[in-house]
Amino acid sequence: MGVLNISDQPPLVQAIFNRNADEVQLFLHKKDEVNALDQERRTPLHAAAWLGDVHIMDLLITAGANINAKDHVWLTPLHRAAASRNEKAVGLLLRKGADITARDKLWQTALHVAAANRATRCAEALLPHVSALNAADRTGRTALHHAAQSGCQEMVKLLMNRGASLIASDKKERQPVHWAAYLGHLEVVKLLMAHGSDKTCKDKQGYTPLHAAASSGHVDVVKYLLRNGAEIDEPNAFGNTALHVACYMGQEAVANELVNRGANVNQPNHRGYTPLHLAAVSTNGALCLELLVNNGADVNMQGIHGMFPLHLAVLHGFSDCCRNVLACPWLGQLYSIVLSMSKEHVLSAGFDINTPDDFGRTCLHAAASGGNTECLNLLLSSGADMNKKDRFGRTPLHYAAANRRYQCVVVLVGAGSEVNEPDRSGCTPLHYAAASTAFCRLERAQQNPEDGEKESFMCVEYLLDNGADPCLHNSKGYSAVHYAAAHGNKQSLELLLVMSFNTSTDMESSGPISPLHLAAQAGHCECVSVLLESGVRVDVCDSLGCSVLYVATQRGHARCVELLLSQSASCILTEHCSKWSPLHVAGKQEVRISVENEVCLNLTVCMTYIICNHSLDCNFKALLGWEDCVTALLSHSASVLRQDVQGRTALHLAASCGHAEMLSSLLSAADHERPHHPITDRHGFTPAHWAAYHGHEDCLEVVLALKSCSIQEGNPFTPLHCALINGHSGCAEMILNSSFGTRLLNTTDARGRTPLHAASFAEDVGGLQLLLRMGADVNAVDRFGRSALMVAADQGRSGAVALLLHRAKADLSLLDVNRNTALHLACSKAHEMCAMLILKEIHSPILINATNSMLQMPLHIAARNGLASVVQALLSRGATVLAVDEDGHTPALACAPNKAVADCLALILSTMKPSSSSSSPSSPSLNLLKHCGITAACPPLPNGGLCHGYGKDCHATTFGLDGCLTE
Repeated sequence: MGVLNISDQPPLVQAIFNRNADEVQLFLHKKDEVNALDQERRTPLHAAAWLGDVHIMDLLITAGANINAKDHVWLTPLHRAAASRNEKAVGLLLRKGADITARDKLWQTALHVAAANRATRCAEALLPHVSALNAADRTGRTALHHAAQSGCQEMVKLLMNRGASLIASDKKERQPVHWAAYLGHLEVVKLLMAHGSDKTCKDKQGYTPLHAAASSGHVDVVKYLLRNGAEIDEPNAFGNTALHVACYMGQEAVANELVNRGANVNQPNHRGYTPLHLAAVSTNGALCLELLVNNGADVNMQGIHGMFPLHLAVLHGFSDCCRNVLACPWLGQLYSIVLSMSKEHVLSAGFDINTPDDFGRTCLHAAASGGNTECLNLLLSSGADMNKKDRFGRTPLHYAAANRRYQCVVVLVGAGSEVNEPDRSGCTPLHYAAASTAFCRLERAQQNPEDGEKESFMCVEYLLDNGADPCLHNSKGYSAVHYAAAHGNKQSLELLLVMSFNTSTDMESSGPISPLHLAAQAGHCECVSVLLESGVRVDVCDSLGCSVLYVATQRGHARCVELLLSQSASCILTEHCSKWSPLHVAGKQEVRISVENEVCLNLTVCMTYIICNHSLDCNFKALLGWEDCVTALLSHSASVLRQDVQGRTALHLAASCGHAEMLSSLLSAADHERPHHPITDRHGFTPAHWAAYHGHEDCLEVVLALKSCSIQEGNPFTPLHCALINGHSGCAEMILNSSFGTRLLNTTDARGRTPLHAASFAEDVGGLQLLLRMGADVNAVDRFGRSALMVAADQGRSGAVALLLHRAKADLSLLDVNRNTALHLACSKAHEMCAMLILKEIHSPILINATNSMLQMPLHIAARNGLASVVQALLSRGATVLAVDEDGHTPALACAPNKAVADCLALILSTMKPSSSSSSPSSPSLNLLKHCGITAACPPLPNGGLCHGYGKDCHATTFGLDGCLTE
């Protein structure tokens, strides 16, 4: 119950808390609201139930109080009474009809609450009314789970005697005995196990009660479980034994008991870590580590990546653990190291402190990365080699610099580490220090950015003061200046430029991309400003021809764009491949981005400039500054009508990507630059085409408002065609309602196709209805003689076929250039539904038996394609079964898979029928063999003329429009 000031509560509630029944009765007689709610939606009955005053509760209930009222967390008065252990209040509420199954927001019933609050008498009152003793709350815990957690033996015994399940598991598959062991309730553990709880039961991650007790340090529970046969070395799902868990949690007393009981001190988990490894990384593991070492733990055991316990101890900066490992008298170097860090040591056989892990990293590398100078000095005084390199050629100084460990850098340089030592990629510690924001360990990367930059600067400054050469380049041609610029280390960059004597020309030509490009690409405006002030050319281009302004605009860094334009950066420089200028990339938000390899502590190909395509998604939409970039470019007289190699301007790109506000600005600028000039790309498409094709109604609205005549310009495949071909009926309606819209209703493209053809092809029912309502010619045919109905039948668009037949009454007798009807076309592509819809509207035997240019009837084609339903319908409507096509095949022979099989079938059938002298040369039995021959041509069904249509036009290119619309 929330803490509220009683004096601020209504008089009725104050009287309840004063336990003044007379005042309560007085207020009730005055008709005070008995169900009034406080700010947490609690009623006066909640307060009375919590206090347990049954007399006042009875008064309230008699006055009409809602006995099952729920507060803001769905607690009822019965929950409150059980929580405060008021069994009399519980009994009254039950007698008055309180809902014992009511649950709060945690799905806990009053019995759960009673069990959790050790309210045994309340539970006794509740149990006779409970029908589901093992009901679980939201976490899957039963009343027995809560009783075991509370440690109340009496409650546990009561529930078990009533039949509560000992093996009930919560959502993490933990049984009551897990919770009792974890919380150290020894007597409850004994009680549960005496009634049959399984001492070896495991939760979802394989933890047993022994693991649970070990993790929380309850030695008495651990002893009891071991005495009762718990498996001491039983691993969990990660391979960790109870000793692993105890050492990781720093439970020295438990670890001591387990070791004394014979636990395996060298048992590895699934990552190869022994208890000694986990003790080494534990915050409180020093005593456990000492215990393990003294009991024979192998300090040479290697875990994942070949790391020793000493690696982990120094990596996490635990000098006590480090000292205990080094002082181990077994298997290795015996050190008499005292707190004064004495350098005296005695070597014994076998152990080499410079033993590397799988990546070649020694303990000194780990210490330099971890940043604990005490561990570092301890290792150095113990004979660690500071010049030892890992598999990538990096020394401990590289690691210290990469992780911004200033004190470690000082120690290593002071000890004689080479400051200009390159790794395999040619990177020195100075490179790493300049780029440390990208390569430091995770916990370092999450610190305050200002603190991180300060530490990075201190490392750079110290390295430079001790002879580090800022002009050294790695194998990719990058210097420390490149890395500082790329990662926004302004202070380090200023210092490096001063120490490099501002050799800006050398920096521009040394790598595949200049420091200015890298800073602009990442949006580090301060670094851009520093580089420009140092004299770097503002219009320097990379090997791909991309200027710095191009890169900044491409990434949407408006502040960098403004800064570059204020320094007179050119807006007309184009990159080599697509000939795009900065304005083009500003107009298209579907950007290409540079990808950097930011693998921790791996400078190899770190800043390689790789261009890769990415599709438009919500991540790119979230990038800011695109309109700002365009505005800045336009204010510096950038040409809006400048075209790329496809002839597309920034207007086309903005319309294609749906940037309405940007398109409005660009259209206004274009009209000012060249009034009344058609804006078409290489294929004749205008921004209106692109907006309609992609369904951007807001962009289309801008075009129609500012340049409405443009919908008639350019490619004859009009914006109306474009909208309908992709099912954008909203855009189509906008176009038709415009001042020039009605002129486009029946206009044809270069292939004679009307907008109705496009809508039929896309099966845009909304678009079809719109066009028909506006008066579109339903029987208009294209250059191949096909109507909209024939296009829909050929493509299998049954919805469009039905609409054109039933609403528009399309002409079924129309023939295309190959004399195919709509029925021929539907059968040729095996579109059974379309064929059946058409057949329902055909009542003339002439259409049923109509032949195309190859003398094929619909029956021939339907039989060839196995359309049984269509064949049956044709036969029922009088289709001729003896008609022959140009190969002399009847519909029956058309069922053959090819002409050769049909000829063979014809030969067989002819021998089965006796010849008659009266048979005429033209009789069916002789016509079976007409044109039959081994070398006869066998054109496929359907004929070649049926392939003309929209299909081959739909090959989208970069923006999804060219392939579909290009003539």
